[in-house]
Amino acid sequence: MNKLLATVLAGFFASVAMAQTPAPVAPAVAATPAVVKAEAKADKSTAAAVKSEAKVDAKADAKVEKAEVKAADKKAEAHADAAKTKAKAHAKVAKADAKDKPEAAAKADKADAKADAKASTKVIDANAKVESTKVDAATAKTAAKVDTQATKAEGKADVKAAVTK
Repeated sequence: MNKLLATVLAGFFASVAMAQTPAPVAPAVAATPAVVKAEAKADKSTAAAVKSEAKVDAKADAKVEKAEVKAADKKAEAHADAAKTKAKAHAKVAKADAKDKPEAAAKADKADAKADAKASTKVIDANAKVESTKVDAATAKTAAKVDTQATKAEGKADVKAAVTK
């Protein structure tokens, strides 16, 4: 608790000290029409890039969400199928004659194992598809972020070029 309190107080004093230091003064640049035009163009393209990035992020998140829901459905279906198969096998054991029960029980155990293996395979496949979708979404998000950063850099370069004219 003491360490937490000390950290909070140190952060508070550091922020107070930072708030009181004067901001660095930018060199005075005459706002020529070319500079104003370049800044406006850069702001417009940056806003479009940020909007596009947000759209890509939303789409990627929606795809991941959809994949997770679909995977949950497939997993539930796989478990239900396995339970149904097991129930049928055990029903056959119950119906079997006394002399055939050991053989029927062995077949039921084999059917149980097969049903579990099939369900596990379906679950693994569903999880793999979700992970694949997550990777694709992360790739799309990263590409959008890189595009946004490139657009911002181009805007800054255009403004810098307009200043030197």
